[in-house]
Formats: sequence, structure tokens, C-alpha cells
Amino acid sequence: MSLNPEPRFLVNPDSDPIALRVEGKATFKNCACVKDFMDEQIAAGKRRFVMDFENCVGMDSTFLGVMAGSAIQLRKTQPRGSLVVSGLNERNRELVSNLGLDRLLTVDEQAKVPPTAANGAALKTEALSDDLVAARTVLDAHRNLVEADGENAAKFQDVIKLCSRQLGED
Repeated sequence: MSLNPEPRFLVNPDSDPIALRVEGKATFKNCACVKDFMDEQIAAGKRRFVMDFENCVGMDSTFLGVMAGSAIQLRKTQPRGSLVVSGLNERNRELVSNLGLDRLLTVDEQAKVPPTAANGAALKTEALSDDLVAARTVLDAHRNLVEADGENAAKFQDVIKLCSRQLGED
């Protein structure tokens, strides 16, 4: 793996559990496709997911909020779904733990991750060019983090307030 790999998300929607491999840096700029993919799969009745972070060099709070939103959504499904994460480096594991996501999803370094196709199954990562869509994505993700752990409210109150104002929700 190169030092700064191009961000991409490789998936295998036909595996059980559904596999999603995160490569490069997962951020607010590129995570909308992950949210859309997870929402579509959950709506289609899929309940078991595993995310591989072995080649992920970092993630921001918006991406973590997208993960939290998926885990929250899976907890509300019948039958109850699950999101397992594997291959976290020390910093990413610390982020997941510090934001309380380890209480919503399962961190399992021994998880078997089904293979993903290197090219054919990559989600299309388009930068959010619409400021209002970007603000909505960031706001929803940070609200998910607060729902995941109330202590996150203080950490993200400024982001939530700024995005709410930008969307006219203040």
C-alpha cells in the first residue's frame, strides 16, 4: 500500500456478511457513497456487514458519524442487524472508542472479511459539490455521533450549530 492511497470503498454486496473495504482516508468529502450504499442494502433487507480498515490511513468525524448512523439503523431492524469493523490501526481504533462507537458496533480484529473486487465493485466517490448537501451530510453524521454517545454533544456542538445555521434549521 502506498503512503497516501487514493480514497476508495470496495464492496461485495453479494457476500454474507456484506463486505466493505476502506482504502485511503475516509472523510466528509467522500463518504456520501458509503451512506447511500449502507442505506440501500439495509432497505433491501441486508442485516450483516463487515468493514475492513486494514488499508485505511485515517477517517474524520463525518465518516465516523456515517458508520454510527448505519449501526444505529441496524440496531433498529428486525431481525437486529450487525456492523463489524476489522483491521483498525491504533489511531482509528482510538477514534472509534473515544466516540463510543465500540458500544454500537463490534470491533473484531479476527473477523473474516469476504473478498471485494479490486476494480468492479468500487463505490463511486464523488466530492460533494453542493454546499447544502454537504452541510446535510455533515449535520446528520454528527447528530448520529451524539445519538451514539451523549458525551459527543459537547465535542461537536459547534459543527452541529454551524451546519444547522447553514441549512436554516437554527
